[in-house]
Amino acid sequence: MNIHEYQAKEMFREFGVNVLEGVHCKSVDEAVEAYDSLESEIVAVKSQIHAGGRGKGILYDTDSGEEVMKGGVKIAFSREDVQEFSKNICGNRLVTKQTGPSGKIVTNMYVESGCDIDHEFYLAILVDRDRKSVLVMASTEGGVDIEEVAAVTPEAIHKIWADPSTGLAMDECESLSRSLGITGDSAKELTNMLQSLYRMFLEMDCSMIEINPLVRTRDGTMIALDAKVSLDENANFRHPWREEVRDLSEEEDVEIRANDLGLSYVKLDGNIGCLVNGAGLAMASMDVIKLYGGEPANFLDIGGGATLESITAAFQIILEDENVEGILVNIFGGIIRCDMVARSVIEASKDIGLEVPLVVRFSGTNHEEGKAILDGSDISIHTVSSLSEGARKIVECIGGGN
Repeated sequence: MNIHEYQAKEMFREFGVNVLEGVHCKSVDEAVEAYDSLESEIVAVKSQIHAGGRGKGILYDTDSGEEVMKGGVKIAFSREDVQEFSKNICGNRLVTKQTGPSGKIVTNMYVESGCDIDHEFYLAILVDRDRKSVLVMASTEGGVDIEEVAAVTPEAIHKIWADPSTGLAMDECESLSRSLGITGDSAKELTNMLQSLYRMFLEMDCSMIEINPLVRTRDGTMIALDAKVSLDENANFRHPWREEVRDLSEEEDVEIRANDLGLSYVKLDGNIGCLVNGAGLAMASMDVIKLYGGEPANFLDIGGGATLESITAAFQIILEDENVEGILVNIFGGIIRCDMVARSVIEASKDIGLEVPLVVRFSGTNHEEGKAILDGSDISIHTVSSLSEGARKIVECIGGGN
């Protein structure tokens, strides 16, 4: 679950992480009022969407589709600048490399005081599943994409790890400061910031905290100039307040409906719909589709307790995407029985009038019975025995492939 920068920075404040003063705004008038209240000659007017690359994005008029302004984060030097930038931002569509060509409508803005920057750093806290530890990753190359830094200058990325049972060691924080060339009072501030962020990461059940850039000002102060926080949805039951910070306008309607039905669905840009049980199997299915020259249209995990209702809903959700030209069903029977899924697939196909090619692969509990049910039905279904065969067949059915 993602939250906006202004929400993340409020969390930062609660945990003692140094941030600049800022005001959340939803209109041009509110942005201008924010500028007056901050009493800072220079401010940043920031689009608030759940995607990175805002500063390098392009804003388009929501109605005409014409380009309005380059950059979803603008530095304003006057009240008039704030008015102009917020007018171009609010209600328009921001396209970044992370939103895809459709972009996202900006309904929230953040007006933040300026500061005198000496150097920009990158900082992130993540879960390292291989080490079963919390990873703190930092770089002297802040303000740019970390993927680019990793590819061009990997030596600029520095890492330390924290065992959740013992915490983040002070000497590790000090070592990271030295690696970044941060000394004196700035190093002490960074150590305190790392301790606070680590505590927030655990207590708030985060899956990621990213600050890009983390800045050192001319007077040596360390400030989180940006804030990107992702929360682990598996811990939602421990944090009822999360419903209050969830921005449904940032989520696809179809994804919200799927979640309400117990389905894990993420829309992608391809043309082959995927209906799978298990997140790992779903990822593998998408990989093999791409291996054979196809493009998955979605990630969809129906889970282990799928029913006729949820399978029918899954088909309907997949087919709402007008780009879908075929569907691959890949089921590994464990708790779920393949014969039950087979009957559900037949009923769902009839109910929704399925017209695109359908390839089904069963393995596990009652897979032979399930295959026999499909083969004996009066609807057109291609049954296969392996994932590779299924991916190759669905790609072939829609006329694609390598």
